[in-house]
Amino acid sequence: MKKKWFQWLDFDRQDIHIYIILLSAPVLLTIYRYHAYPGFFTPNIDFISVADQNLSINQFFRFFGLFFVLPALYIKFFMHKSLKDFGLGLGDIKMGLKILSFFIPLVVITIYYAAKMPDLRTEYPLAKSLLTNQSHLGVYELFYILFYYIAWEFYFRGFLLFGLKDRFGAFNAVLIQTISSCLVHIGKPEGEIIGSIIAGVIFGLIALRTKSIWYVFIIHALIGVLTDLYIIYT
Repeated sequence: MKKKWFQWLDFDRQDIHIYIILLSAPVLLTIYRYHAYPGFFTPNIDFISVADQNLSINQFFRFFGLFFVLPALYIKFFMHKSLKDFGLGLGDIKMGLKILSFFIPLVVITIYYAAKMPDLRTEYPLAKSLLTNQSHLGVYELFYILFYYIAWEFYFRGFLLFGLKDRFGAFNAVLIQTISSCLVHIGKPEGEIIGSIIAGVIFGLIALRTKSIWYVFIIHALIGVLTDLYIIYT
């Protein structure tokens, strides 16, 4: 009876890592939403003295623990694979540089105009005190880049994408990670959510083509930091 049950489910023990990678998305996103999101936790580390900026940095720190540290440990100690297999290598440097040479000017120009949109100016920067107090801006943005954006790209364009592509096919894996990354944006401005779907597909394709998350990381982090800076200073 037990064997027939598992046959009906089409369960294959050889795919256990695939099942865990897939389940990690709803599990980690739920933990993030209720234990690492502003309004749901009290900061436990005083990085800087400005309250809301410190809250955001604690959010980035917790995000890093969930979406970088945990997947990295799973890859190393349970899957017994190299992190380079999940996009942490430099990959195709020549292609990566070509992609950056196209996207960096595009982002610099596009975000300048996007940052003028009222709903985006209401949403960012995440720490509203930055609009009047930029004394810790450099520290804030550094944590934003190192703890939030690296973890984001490693999880969605690394762990999910490279972890699922051999089982489901490259483009299906791109769509799976796009769905997951879009869900993090729920509650954000509508235009940003739509943009996250488009960017999810494009960034996934770039990561696959270059075999690396780093080129996408540079583009994505640039979008986030420039959004803050344009809103603060223009």
